[in-house]
Amino acid sequence: MSESTAPQTRRRGPALEQAILRAAVDELLESGYPGMTMDSVAKRAGTNKNAIYRRWPNRAALGVAAYRQLASGALELPETGSLREDALELLRRANSHLASPLGEILRSLLSQLSTEPELLAQLREQSGDAGVRPWVTLLERGVARGEAPAAAVHPRVATTPIDLLRNEFVTRGAPTVPDEVLVDIIDTVYLPLIRGYSVTEES
Repeated sequence: MSESTAPQTRRRGPALEQAILRAAVDELLESGYPGMTMDSVAKRAGTNKNAIYRRWPNRAALGVAAYRQLASGALELPETGSLREDALELLRRANSHLASPLGEILRSLLSQLSTEPELLAQLREQSGDAGVRPWVTLLERGVARGEAPAAAVHPRVATTPIDLLRNEFVTRGAPTVPDEVLVDIIDTVYLPLIRGYSVTEES
């Protein structure tokens, strides 16, 4: 059924956009990103592909939008009073997410968006495995407690743990990452990296 053949139930604007997004979300959950096609989303939404392409230029853009809607729940940050413990707990939560069915969708999107830097940035900014903002917030809290130098508050520094965790999933194909690896990421990479900024400031 297309928009033109159903004038009594024709949807426009936000109503149609939400119907398409809901259909894309359902397709992601049922078939994963590899199985999600513009045809299948159009059929499920009861519209035509032109209506989708007017809003999202390609399958990747629609996939990212659908995933972001799936992962849009508010994230409660750890509050242990320690930068190390906060970072380790957030990394553990991210590990659990990436090992879940929703995380499998995220991993599939990440692995197939290497030629779409803007979409990749959107996906990393708001993802259920904890995007950029939570990690920057944890580091800012560490600075306020005197555990880290202000110079270390940079997105690339803050997100080192989650980037390394994603790398474990994408390049190693791991169904989940052992806890000792998470501890290693925090203790041998993340915290020494932050401390290195203290040395730089003093020199």
